[in-house]
Amino acid sequence: MRHVCSLCKVACLRTLPTFYRLSLRNAVSRTLKLQQPLTRNTSQACNSFCQRSHTCGELRASHIGEPVTLYGWVQYKRFDFMLTLKDAYGITQIVAANTQNCISSVLSKIRSESVIKITGKVQPRQNEQINKEMLTGEIEVLAEDIELISECKDKLPFQPKDHAKVKESLRMQYRYLDIRTSKMQENLRLRSRIAMKMREFLCNHHGFVEVETPTMFKQTPGGSQEFVIPTRHPERFYCLPQSPQQFKQLLMVGGLDRYFQFARCYRDEGTKPDRQPEFTQVDLEMSFVNRENIYSLVEGMIEYSWPSNKTNLTLPFPKMTYADAIAKYGTDKPDTRFDMKLHDVSDIFINSGLSIFDDALKSTEGTVQAIAIRPHTHITNRDLENLQKLAKTRSEHGVIFIQVKDETTWRSPISKYLKDDMKNRLGDLLHMKPGDVILLAAGKYLSTCLLLGHMRIAVADLLETKGVNVRKTRSNAFVWVEDFPLFLPKENGKCESQTVELESAHHPFTAPHPEDAEFIYTKPDKVRSLHYDLVYNGAEIAGGSIRIHDAKLQKYVLDEILKEDSSSLYHLLEALESGAPTHGGIAIGFDRYISMLRGTQSIRDVIAFPKSWEGNDLMSGAPTKLTNEDIKDYHIEIQKKKS
Repeated sequence: MRHVCSLCKVACLRTLPTFYRLSLRNAVSRTLKLQQPLTRNTSQACNSFCQRSHTCGELRASHIGEPVTLYGWVQYKRFDFMLTLKDAYGITQIVAANTQNCISSVLSKIRSESVIKITGKVQPRQNEQINKEMLTGEIEVLAEDIELISECKDKLPFQPKDHAKVKESLRMQYRYLDIRTSKMQENLRLRSRIAMKMREFLCNHHGFVEVETPTMFKQTPGGSQEFVIPTRHPERFYCLPQSPQQFKQLLMVGGLDRYFQFARCYRDEGTKPDRQPEFTQVDLEMSFVNRENIYSLVEGMIEYSWPSNKTNLTLPFPKMTYADAIAKYGTDKPDTRFDMKLHDVSDIFINSGLSIFDDALKSTEGTVQAIAIRPHTHITNRDLENLQKLAKTRSEHGVIFIQVKDETTWRSPISKYLKDDMKNRLGDLLHMKPGDVILLAAGKYLSTCLLLGHMRIAVADLLETKGVNVRKTRSNAFVWVEDFPLFLPKENGKCESQTVELESAHHPFTAPHPEDAEFIYTKPDKVRSLHYDLVYNGAEIAGGSIRIHDAKLQKYVLDEILKEDSSSLYHLLEALESGAPTHGGIAIGFDRYISMLRGTQSIRDVIAFPKSWEGNDLMSGAPTKLTNEDIKDYHIEIQKKKS
């Protein structure tokens, strides 16, 4: 087949040795785990208002013989006459005719990651060259013209194709290179698709109105640390809101009835893998609803936007009380994909002769809890030592291990105290088998349950590093947790009457459970709330509540129970006095939810431009210092930290 190169008008024959083709094919195959095929409509949309004729992931055997114009980045280049061209939609192999071709001369000077334009014709690959791992693996484009759009510098900090080997800090510093990878492309595109489907579900099917609420607000009592914004007015500051909580309640008072937004929220706290100083939540509020209404709506929205490549959901999601979650799983974020539940064995160890148990059970809040580890064959003595070290970071006494060798031989530091009756009762309760390992912990009820809940997850992680499938593969374990306490005791908090100071378990606008409402004025620490969380595979992805709509009750909670100055919320209290509907809502942590759907290690992998572990923008260097002039204009003073 003969063609004419548009650069030098020289006719040349297409000859490409098989060795060269196989070399490039193998290189591409090692990195190709690409996007889903584009539909015809999607392809047309991608190419509308665009100079290209097709995307790099679009061409198939049906296009053979067609002239095409492609734009993209050079991914791989081999022997100056073959390359792979990539864009956001895939990869296409480009070939030149032979080493005498001036196209080859141009290609030899183009570096990887440069942006080029290719004009040519689609042709079939030879049968032995077809690459089934590429969506475009049946074809290639014979280049007739090449134009360098933007040349890449000689040495990049890292090659996008090697991002898996690069430290996260370097990926974040050069995020624009990281975004070129197929992994980041799919993360961000999935995020966009799900956001679009959620908007469609809420607006088109359920009458919601999307409202943007301010991101410059005032300081509010309670909650997390807020970012402060200085102004040019002396002693006057804005704060970035932790959430649109007050605004969405005001919208309900305003009669909007159904509100939502993809809200930007801010918290001036240390970051974690699943937290950022600025993050996104799907925030919604409805009037005249109860908990069940909220549950049904959220379940429907998740089902409507659920990725097609994941296993189907089972609706409705199960429900669990906070008390049951703590008692069975040792956490308010239960991972229900595996068993290994907690068991209260206090009755078995009454007057055991062991001080750790006997001292704990002297208190009315004392307990002895146990979990059984299976499969036992994968737990070594070194593993038990490491687990004990982990437990002692959370409790002075840690945990006690019992290794069941057979029905009569139990190996443990407390073996001599284990009477036959204790063994029988413990074995029956935990359904023990030879080789199983028991973890025991004693102390105050809540702290002991939380300790074993943490150990339960640690053991599951340990077993899975050994190849044991503890958590069900591809399982989607959603569960609603409800009936949380309305108030919790403050740490080290005492008020003048020497009673324990209380703080909101969720936020101060959460309504009390109707069955406990009478205790709000007498025993507030015993009141349950109408707060609820949605937990997905052991992580909280959403939280919400039915709100207080009575101004007098809201003021009492702020002034008398939480000891907060309600005057800072006068605007909300006045609104509640103006005729407020019953209302409630929820906020879905969108970053965390997408991260879990994609199975990433951190929410930073599903955010285009995230902050680092310390809350810094490694790409731009933010936060930065102010100039002396700005410091003066904003009426602030910089004080050096004393060493």
